[in-house]
Amino acid sequence: MALIHSFEKSGNWLFRHRGELPVVLFILAIPVVYFTDLSWLNPTSTAILTWVSIAISVIGFLIRSYSIGTTPKGTSGRNTKAGQIAESLNVTGIYSMLRHPLYVGNFLMWIGIVLFTFNFSFVIIVSLAFWLYYERIMFAEERFLERKFGQAYLDWSLTTPAFIPSFRNYTPSTVPFSLKSVLRREYSGMMATVTGFAFVALLRQWFQDGSINWLSMPVYVFTVALFITLMLRTLKHSTSLLKEKDRS
Repeated sequence: MALIHSFEKSGNWLFRHRGELPVVLFILAIPVVYFTDLSWLNPTSTAILTWVSIAISVIGFLIRSYSIGTTPKGTSGRNTKAGQIAESLNVTGIYSMLRHPLYVGNFLMWIGIVLFTFNFSFVIIVSLAFWLYYERIMFAEERFLERKFGQAYLDWSLTTPAFIPSFRNYTPSTVPFSLKSVLRREYSGMMATVTGFAFVALLRQWFQDGSINWLSMPVYVFTVALFITLMLRTLKHSTSLLKEKDRS
């Protein structure tokens, strides 16, 4: 098999199984948190690292939210677990600044949680693994788009960076931002991120104190996020409040 076909095949396989990546990170976080030396941290540096971690994840969530909130139905920004989907090429809004905003958002959301372990080696390792993992997925996606849209895709890809945004060719989105789209589609990502932070915080608490304080802030935040997630999921599947015309 030619290397280009091997890359595309592995990228499509990884795309279908990308939802399993958080599980791997959760498992890896256990020994990382256990063996991480925290003796160099004081209350001030701990607070700074915590808020920086949260800020990075929030920025990632906002990038994903803006991407999804301005994505019309049937564009290249709406793929599913089953495979690539694109009835038209999305080249406006955030897609005029970079080709893979959702993956950038994913990276920032998860690297914020990884940084919250206070282990910088783990941050570097996960960053490299993330790049290798998503490089294959992006390759497969771009091969699909190139075959489907031909020269139009090539013209866009030659002037639009893959991962680091460029504002030089920014073009306003063709559709207005939709909060309903974000509420309908992003509650699971929000819940996963909050769960990641709570998991690391409670894990560290267990290793340090030998017990978990169930009346602590991580538990409160997790409970609120769970309530919001269940409420939005119910609204999505049992009502028409979050449904929209011409939106995925």
